[in-house]
Amino acid sequence: MTTRIHDTARLARANPIAKLAAAFALTIALVLTVDWVSATVALAFELAVLPLTGLTYAMLIRRGWPILAAAVMGGYSTALLAPDGGGTVLDLAIVTFSADSITAGVAILLRGLAIALPGVMVLTCTDPTDLADGLAQKLRLPHRFVLGALAAMRLVGLLMEEWRTLGMARRARGAGSHGGWWARLGAEASQGLALLVQAIRRATRLAVTMEARGFGGAQRTWARASTYSRIDVWVYAGGVLASAAAILAAMAAGTWNPIWG
Repeated sequence: MTTRIHDTARLARANPIAKLAAAFALTIALVLTVDWVSATVALAFELAVLPLTGLTYAMLIRRGWPILAAAVMGGYSTALLAPDGGGTVLDLAIVTFSADSITAGVAILLRGLAIALPGVMVLTCTDPTDLADGLAQKLRLPHRFVLGALAAMRLVGLLMEEWRTLGMARRARGAGSHGGWWARLGAEASQGLALLVQAIRRATRLAVTMEARGFGGAQRTWARASTYSRIDVWVYAGGVLASAAAILAAMAAGTWNPIWG
């Protein structure tokens, strides 16, 4: 599925560095202020261009539900702990939610989604090898760092497959399939530890192999050059314009709330 997205996504033709720069420009508006208007504008732009990455909205929900859950929990915690103001909206006896606390919670929820979504979009429509080429050739990052990041991205899919394999093997032995939620949680933790050990061993073998084959040397050649094209200008301009629109919309609505204020 990942390879298919890389091949069909329109934004896959853009240089990975341009996509990273656009994502960085877009998140500037979300870092400077904490308000629901700027976050809404940024999130609306991201959802509008989402189909260009090859993802559908159903795929985003199916794959990104942990991000959504984390954003909801962050918004709820903020609404719970934020100072009351603007009148009580919801009274649950144990806790109460005011208009100001709910506004703060919604702002954090939307802000979390808007900050996380660009990373998901970039990784979805970017081939790891193209990203590594851009990081080394355009940003001049150290070769060993770039190759280590490339290896890590390539191994993510393998780790997911191994997680499923470990789970099936443990269930075949009857481990982790019985008992209450505490026993199941312990089984998941044990399985995670086993996967971590395997990942460390594989990373060690991969590092030794890459070192033996000359990766990270002082002189390197590249099989393909990382170049910029006209689409990269549009990608970066879109990120900058969306960031500016989010900031201006917040100022016009009177919700601009700088983090240093």
